[in-house]
Amino acid sequence: MSKYMARVGPAVFSKLGKWAYEMSGFNQYGLHRDDCLYENEDVAEAVRRLPRKMYDERNYRILRALHLSMTKTILPKEQWTKYEEDIKYLEPYLNEVVKEREEREEWNKTH
Repeated sequence: MSKYMARVGPAVFSKLGKWAYEMSGFNQYGLHRDDCLYENEDVAEAVRRLPRKMYDERNYRILRALHLSMTKTILPKEQWTKYEEDIKYLEPYLNEVVKEREEREEWNKTH
């Protein structure tokens, strides 16, 4: 079992946050917020560290979204990712990667 705990839902619930989430459109393809992050070096490393099952689930969601986009369709509304249930599965891995990078940069400054 993974030592990381993914956060479910937003840190702060608000009507504006929910509105912005629903207007973004990625939830209509069944994607999570973490599926849509700009993939810089930190995000790529965090994705690489995901457990195999989570990695496969992420890839499935992205491939399904690409297929839906190419066919100009969306999922039925009951399959959309809900604001309250969006899992921030990448957050603990990303926080660790960023912390390690910052420690490395600090070490390089002093040595």
